[in-house]
Amino acid sequence: MGWRHGTTECQDRMRRRYTVLINTWKRNDLLKKSVAHYSTCKGIDAFRVVWSEPEMPSSELHLALLDSIAKNRRSSRAPELHFDINREDNLNNRFKPIKGLTTDAVFSVDDDVLVSCGTMAFAFTFGSVLETPWSALFHECTGYNPSQNPAQTTYKYGGWWTVWWTGSYSMVLSKVAFFHKKYLELYTHQMPRIIRNYVANERNCEDIAMSFLVANATGGPPIWVKGRVVEIGSSGISSLTDHNHKRSRCLNYFTTLFGGMPLVATSVKAVNSKREWSW
Repeated sequence: MGWRHGTTECQDRMRRRYTVLINTWKRNDLLKKSVAHYSTCKGIDAFRVVWSEPEMPSSELHLALLDSIAKNRRSSRAPELHFDINREDNLNNRFKPIKGLTTDAVFSVDDDVLVSCGTMAFAFTFGSVLETPWSALFHECTGYNPSQNPAQTTYKYGGWWTVWWTGSYSMVLSKVAFFHKKYLELYTHQMPRIIRNYVANERNCEDIAMSFLVANATGGPPIWVKGRVVEIGSSGISSLTDHNHKRSRCLNYFTTLFGGMPLVATSVKAVNSKREWSW
C-alpha cells in the first residue's frame, strides 16, 4: 500500500508542478533576480540552471540562490536547485535531457526575462487542461513570410511586427516557453545532428530548431498565451542588424533538412478572461 501511495504522489507531482529551466551566461546579477522572482510563484518543483561557463558556479552564488528560494517559497516544500554543468559553451546545452527531472512540464526561460506568477500559472493550467505537450506558450511569438521563386519557395523570418501586421504566428520562442520534457530527449538524440552542429557553429537559431521539432512531432501550431513579461537585461543578438537575415537563413536550411516546412501558422491566442476588460 505504501508503494502505491508513493507512486500516486510521484505522478501527482509530475502533473501539478513544473521545472523552471533557466539559461544563463555570465550574468549572475540577473540570475539572482530571476530566481528570486520565480521562487515567489506556486507550482515550481525545481530550478535547473543551464551553466556553460568555463568556471564552476561559486559557492557564494549557490548560497545566494538557495537563500532566495528559502525566503520566498510559497509552500512547505521549497523548490530544489540544481546547476547542470556543461564543459563547452553551446546553445544546444539549453535543450539537453535533465537527469533526475521529476515533472513533465518544463518552463524554459532566459535569465533576463521575468514572467508574472499569474501568467505562468495560467499558461501551465491551460496546457494541462488541454492535455497538450506544453508546446503552447507565450511572450515572443514570431512568424515567416513565404515568397515564391521560380524554382522553390523561400521563407523570410519575421518578428513581432510581422505577427502584428498579419494577425498570425507560427513559433513561440524558447526564451520563455513551456514544453514537455520529452522534447529535450528528441532534440538531443533524435533531431538530425547536422541541425545541432549548425546551431553550435552559428550561435543562433536553437529556438527555431526546437519550434521545427515540436511542430514536426505534433503536426499542429503552438499557442500564444497572453501575459505580462518583463525583460530586465540589455539587448542581445536580436538587436544586431543582420539578425533577421541569419534567422531567415536558418528557416530555409532547416526546411530543407526536415524535407518541408513543418511550422503551422495560427491566429489563436489564449487569454485569461478574469484579467481582461472585454472579450
